[in-house]
Amino acid sequence: MPRRVADAALLPIALDRAEAVPLHRQLYDQMRDLILAGRLGAGARLPSTRTLARELGVSRNTVTGAFDQLLAEGYVVGRVGAGSYVSDELPEEALSARTARPPEGLSERPRLRGLSNRGMRLAGLRKAGGGVRSAAFTPGLPDLDAFPFDVWSRLMSKAWRRPPRDLLANAEPAGYLPLRRAIATYLRAVRGVRCEADQVIVVSGAQQAIGLAAHVLMDEGDPALIEEPGYAGVRGALTAAGARQVPVPVDAEGMDIAWAEREAPDAKLACVAPSLQYPLGITMTLARRLKLLDWAQRRDGWILEDDYDSEYRYAGRPLAALQGLDRDGRVVYVGTFSKVMFPSLRIGYLVVPADLTDPFRFARTALDDHPSTAAQPALAAFMEEGHFAAHVRRMRKRYKDRQDALLEAAQVRLAGAFEIEPAEAGMHLVARMTTTLTARMDDRTARRRAAEAGINVSALSSFYADGFGRQGLLLGYAAVPEAEMPAAVARLAGALGL
Repeated sequence: MPRRVADAALLPIALDRAEAVPLHRQLYDQMRDLILAGRLGAGARLPSTRTLARELGVSRNTVTGAFDQLLAEGYVVGRVGAGSYVSDELPEEALSARTARPPEGLSERPRLRGLSNRGMRLAGLRKAGGGVRSAAFTPGLPDLDAFPFDVWSRLMSKAWRRPPRDLLANAEPAGYLPLRRAIATYLRAVRGVRCEADQVIVVSGAQQAIGLAAHVLMDEGDPALIEEPGYAGVRGALTAAGARQVPVPVDAEGMDIAWAEREAPDAKLACVAPSLQYPLGITMTLARRLKLLDWAQRRDGWILEDDYDSEYRYAGRPLAALQGLDRDGRVVYVGTFSKVMFPSLRIGYLVVPADLTDPFRFARTALDDHPSTAAQPALAAFMEEGHFAAHVRRMRKRYKDRQDALLEAAQVRLAGAFEIEPAEAGMHLVARMTTTLTARMDDRTARRRAAEAGINVSALSSFYADGFGRQGLLLGYAAVPEAEMPAAVARLAGALGL
């Protein structure tokens, strides 16, 4: 006997276009809750994507994106020629969430408790493509096997064999002074940053740096310019700080400042990655950099410069930072060691204008006191003794060779489905999907199929604020040895039916 199709018009789903959470994510969250609450029972047939899109007044791609995620996580099953159905066997963790009871003697609490609007937005900002952490082709994953852990372990042991008392107590909120000196010296020499050690504040990564800057420089609801497409970590940090985000198109020269002035005249903070825009890999032109600095000076505004992996430039020396052009103290510079060394190190830094050092230090103390000092002495020595610069030089050569190997393998196995151009810097390539491939699937479906084959890629469209944009995949190559590249590309091609 055929199962009754859930009436799209009666589903209690409400999508809010004013929310920062993309529409497809809102739809996914609400349908998942309906399934877990039993409102959509096991085996229930779901409305077609076309019907649901019409009832909700959204694009069919929005509904397809939500359905694909539900399918990938096991809440929904697809039957060829028969539509989509609620799974008869929900994921084990979902069943546990529905049936779990509190320990005896404790009162039962509702499964869902009220979140603030900000909490809802933060909960919706899940990392795209999470779960699979294979070397091929995780964007931003360095070659962990090549890191000199023998040197690192020696420096860690030396630092903590007989640590001085000031390293054990009363930690400086801005971070370990010798490390801040080493960072300042490195940035002046390699990145053209104008700074002293007092301007450096050590944090636990780029996202914390962005969040700290947003808390200090912005009030609740203030507009912040972000790149479109752009790094999801920026959106998360700004959401946590209560900022209102204004996505600004990125063209061949970088963030479109003229567009931003027209559409967001009240904005006073711009978050940019001028040396290597993420994910497109565009370098902001000098003319556009000067326009951005002029904008900040005229608006009495601020620029947050994210310089996430500028070390890996394969044509000439790394470009000078935007901060080095700033003569009015308008740029807050953000860097991280996670992509150069190893992700779990969790050490990043800000360089703040000289007149803002005290406000940033005091704010750091109020928000989380001070950073962990466990690895800071070893990192300071790692930089002072030249190991950091030597490691960057080795990896720059290795990553260039791996990019070449990826391009060569892609020309053989991915031609006709993707357009891939070499990049002068970074750790990933953007593979833009051709119409031949988009006629068969979108990039989220491609990402899911790759994950099922043990390949980790990111969908280019997921870096747009509304979740939809150019179709393509980000292919991280840094952690894939050249000898393994052809097989990894072949596995991706097989997963996509190429």
